[in-house]
Amino acid sequence: MLNQKKTVVVMPAYNAAATLEQTYREIPHEIVDEALLVDDKSHDNTAGVARNLCIEHVIVHQKNSGYGGNQKSCYLAALGLGADVVIMLHPDYQYTPKLAPSMVSILAEGVFDGALESRILKKGALKGGMPVYKYLSNRLLAASQNLLMRYKLSEYHTGYRAFTREILERLPLENNIDNFLFDNQMLAQIIFANFEIGEITCPTRYEEKSSPTSLTASVRYGIGVLFTAMQFRLHRWGIYESVLFSEQAQKQS
Repeated sequence: MLNQKKTVVVMPAYNAAATLEQTYREIPHEIVDEALLVDDKSHDNTAGVARNLCIEHVIVHQKNSGYGGNQKSCYLAALGLGADVVIMLHPDYQYTPKLAPSMVSILAEGVFDGALESRILKKGALKGGMPVYKYLSNRLLAASQNLLMRYKLSEYHTGYRAFTREILERLPLENNIDNFLFDNQMLAQIIFANFEIGEITCPTRYEEKSSPTSLTASVRYGIGVLFTAMQFRLHRWGIYESVLFSEQAQKQS
């Protein structure tokens, strides 16, 4: 524990058998108290690999719930374990677990409420293997979101994040979509609720074994991101009430 705060790493997994061990071995267990993996009905042996690695908590969905649905299970289970800080780490080895102590530190010491590992803060995203179209769309979407939500983040699309218990208890995450847009909706909710987010530079690493995303899926995601940011702004102006941000939907702390 750091500052008497229990840290739990959650890994939303889908067909991650090839990269899970490499990811798990790099988790700094001297600062992470427990690890939890949720297997979203993979077609490979993800759950078996997790158990062979002796990961403390392994949950297997009997029905595929989608990336967002998987995260909902992860956070609910982490809260049940008494986590004060929760790190969400993809088991596809695109992000190095070695940076976890930095995120734990700024949250456990109360500097920020949430932390993001940004691939854009550091030069070399393209050299690290990020496709050009993803890099350009990342920058364009981030600029649009910063303008509409009047916040400032270098990127909103990193899959390496950490949150305090208060964030996970207060946000109406059950109202978020169950696909990849979940991440973006959650960040918009965090900003809307006036929590503070810190960013840490993270090296870009695209592995051949990492989960690919099609161009069509990326376009759909981008449209969803802009729609979420527009919902945020219209709700702020009182023009349109979104279930993502409505006071009725917000939980009490």
